[in-house]
Order: sequence, then structure tokens, then C-alpha cells
Amino acid sequence: MELREKLWLWGQDAGTHHAYHNNEWRLPGVNRMGPAEGSRHFGIPNCCRVVMSGKPLPPFDSESEKLKDLDRVVWSVVGDGSSTRNNDGATDLEEVIRQARLFPNVCGGILDDFFVDNASPRLSLEQLKETKRRLSGNRPRPLDLWVVYYARQLAQDYRAYLDVCDVITLWTWEGANLPNIDRNVAELCRITPGKRRLAGCYLWNYGERKPMTTAQMELQCSKYREWVRKGDLDGVIFASNTLADIGIEAAEWLRTWIRQVGSEEV
Repeated sequence: MELREKLWLWGQDAGTHHAYHNNEWRLPGVNRMGPAEGSRHFGIPNCCRVVMSGKPLPPFDSESEKLKDLDRVVWSVVGDGSSTRNNDGATDLEEVIRQARLFPNVCGGILDDFFVDNASPRLSLEQLKETKRRLSGNRPRPLDLWVVYYARQLAQDYRAYLDVCDVITLWTWEGANLPNIDRNVAELCRITPGKRRLAGCYLWNYGERKPMTTAQMELQCSKYREWVRKGDLDGVIFASNTLADIGIEAAEWLRTWIRQVGSEEV
């Protein structure tokens, strides 16, 4: 299998990151590329299509139609932390299942911002198990349950929840913590035996509200590539199309890197 086949794009509505809290993350430029355009731009064949600030609203048909030529798509079950319509235990699970029945490349559902700092997870353990049951029991094919897990949350014991999920995605929010990648991936492997694991790679240093440097991009991508080769990571998710066309160095670096290494066998 080529490395490119293990790459995913974090896909959200164009402009939603700039609009978040009046551009809280201090992003430059203007974002017009949606997830489908971003996937083509980077040469990434898979997409995690995630609701951001409540957008898009169900039904998701028009968005799935745009992504129908991608290899694999995972749809949002609860949306990001600012997507309040799914607070209090509500989800878009039924819509995700419906999309999978309409579009054969939909292969799972993802829980974004699921573990909330200093608060309970967004679904109870029983609700999570029911979500897993509905996805895995889907016909004509079972669907995987994905979850977002931030590196800072490794210090907390969420193993009962992680055990329910099929795919764990690990994200490093602050660029200053990227030197801890090896230690954090090793710890994730220790606490999630038998699970599929992917690393999330930010193109913007959201935690520190500034650009991700070329050196930081090189560090992330080289480390994650090594872990994929070893088989401990199943892939890398790049965030995101909302940064693809705003003129940042990290986005152009990534596009070149994928061209250079995407065809290597892993």
C-alpha cells in the first residue's frame, strides 16, 4: 500500500476557522476551498468530514456527493465543541448511517472534541456503546467508530471509552509540545492495544495562535511517517482544507511533501 492511501484530510466548511470567535486563532487570508477541493489540492484521497460551529446541518447528501470520488469518508457524529445542537447526548448518528447507505465510500463516524477538559465526555459510556452498536451493526457493511483524543488528555484515564472505539486519533494542540510526539504515540499504543490509531497533524499552531513553522511540519511528518512504517499508526490526518488556500507556508510544504513521498510503499 502507498503512503498516500493512509493520508486523510480533516474537512470542514470553508471559512469556518476564520469565523470561529471572530478569528480567535489569528488566521491570515481568506479560505474558499471546501473539503473536496482541499483533498484534490493536497492529493489526499480520504476525508474526515466534520461539522464545525453547527455546519453543515443534516441532511448531508450534498456534501457527501462532493466527496463521492474519494476513497474513504468518515462523517461527523457530534461535531466540534462549538456545535451545540448535539449537546446533552444528541448526535447526528442516524444521518451518518443514512449517508453510508447512500454513498459506498462512507466507512465510519467520528466524535470530535469528545473528551472535554475538566468535564464529562460528551456522551455517557452507555450512549457511546449504543453508538458503537449501531455503527458496527450497519448493513450492508459495518461502520467504524472514530474519536478525537488530544495529547494532553493522555494524563487522564479514558480507557473505558477508548476501548469502545475502533479508531483513536491523537492530536497535539500546541506546537511547543511537538517534541513529545514519540513519547505520546508510544503511550497511546500502550493504552489502546489492538486499536487502529492515526495521528492528527495541524498546519497551523492553533494552541499558540501562530503559524506552524516548516521545521515543525518536518518534525511532525517525519515522526508520523516512521510510526506508520512501523505499523503502530494506521495513517495521518491533516487539518485542514480551511488552511489550504490562505497563503501559509505549511500548506505549500505539505503539498510538496505528499508529492515526494506519497507513492512510497508502507
